[in-house]
Amino acid sequence: MSDLLSLEQAPAGLGAALRNAGFEQLTAIQRAVLEPELADRDLRISSQTGSGKTVALGLLLAETVARASASAAAHQAPKSRVATPVALLIAPTRELAGQLGRELSWLYEPLGARVLVVTGGTSVMQERTGLQRRPQVVIGTPGRLLDHLRAGAMKLDRLETIALDEADEMLDMNFEEELDGILGYAPAERRTHLVSATFPREVLKLANRLQEEAVSVQGTELGQANSDIEHVVMRVRQADRFDAAINVLLRYPEDKTLLFVRTRTETVRLADELCAAGLAARALNGEMTQRERTAVFTQFRSGAIRYLVATDVAARGLDVQDIGRVIQVDLPDNAEVFTHRSGRTGRAGRRGTNMIFAASRAEFRVKGLLRGARVEARLATIPTPKEIFVAADARWGDSFVRDLELREVDGRSRHLAQRLLEEHSAHELVALLVQREAERSQGTPRRVRDDAPQARRERRPRGHRRPRKARPKGMPRKRHRAAAR
Repeated sequence: MSDLLSLEQAPAGLGAALRNAGFEQLTAIQRAVLEPELADRDLRISSQTGSGKTVALGLLLAETVARASASAAAHQAPKSRVATPVALLIAPTRELAGQLGRELSWLYEPLGARVLVVTGGTSVMQERTGLQRRPQVVIGTPGRLLDHLRAGAMKLDRLETIALDEADEMLDMNFEEELDGILGYAPAERRTHLVSATFPREVLKLANRLQEEAVSVQGTELGQANSDIEHVVMRVRQADRFDAAINVLLRYPEDKTLLFVRTRTETVRLADELCAAGLAARALNGEMTQRERTAVFTQFRSGAIRYLVATDVAARGLDVQDIGRVIQVDLPDNAEVFTHRSGRTGRAGRRGTNMIFAASRAEFRVKGLLRGARVEARLATIPTPKEIFVAADARWGDSFVRDLELREVDGRSRHLAQRLLEEHSAHELVALLVQREAERSQGTPRRVRDDAPQARRERRPRGHRRPRKARPKGMPRKRHRAAAR
């Protein structure tokens, strides 16, 4: 299929929906799944994070969903209120399921199709009511989907396609038993798709068990997607990495930023330290209730908070288009996790920056991660307090000038200004105003030690010995050695 495939050629007449969502053309993986020879085949869809796999999956299912929606509109609802979807999408986390639901809802809106998301941590009765409306597409986490099937609230008699999103994560979270239970309710004649950034050995084993004569569909390979991301490595001592994060955010406060740490405890610790530094931040981790996680995610998505500290699991499926910066405070375990993290920025044609904190002793590990992710990075230093203050001064100066040009000063303020100018110099007044603004809006930068590797000692020639210190005249040898120590 041509790279110049127009949006008007999207299946089921979805070109208008894509255009309204800001698409100018389809991505590589979206074009790949629409190849005519792939019709009626099981697919293994792999493409780098941020390359448009969710929409690709929606386009792949579009014709099936369109037929079911048209049939439902042409006939009166049957007496049975049990859901019989034609497409079932399984996601490993609630957040990812929610993201799939949002993406497919706007994509399928022109079709009049009903999309329902069912996950743990939400009201079962509300979901049962949603199932009674007979959605054409059901998206959910494995445990909750299986609950509805066992309760008879949903049947898979009319199911045509099952898709497993983030299949690698599904295995990491030990969902194989639930998956087998769900598939036990599904008809043998169906299409089964697996979607993943990569297909390691464990995922291939699962694919071989669930699929028949599957075809691998490759979109954007690792390292090629998100070309708008700049990767930056900063040498930071392990003990100083939280202080380093504070300095980076004080230097670049305008960027919506996602910070990755390793543990749930550290999400809270770092978020608390950022707040103490005057940076409004929240934690996102697996110990929070679903309601809490949804609230935090909504705040971050809307811009009510600019800084979010998360673990890898909690950030799965987190799709916010305007994240300007990712900071990997703790190193990822492998290149796949590195790619998943960095892919949270540089989306939808926007520029993004991915920063990696690493001690100098981890240099070889960082090089391995970059090589595995097939990206290049530049080396940079943590912003110093002086650099932070200089940048802040420039922002405040520009802000004042902008306000002078755009805002009209009221009479009361002019009268007060005149009285103050009669008693004090303009220079003193402006200086005090700037100082008060700095104290109000600027946190205190931290002093972060330089972790650049020390220069290697010059090797002495073989046989070289340090000259002995001269023994003071009259001092015994033993006393001389003790004094030297």
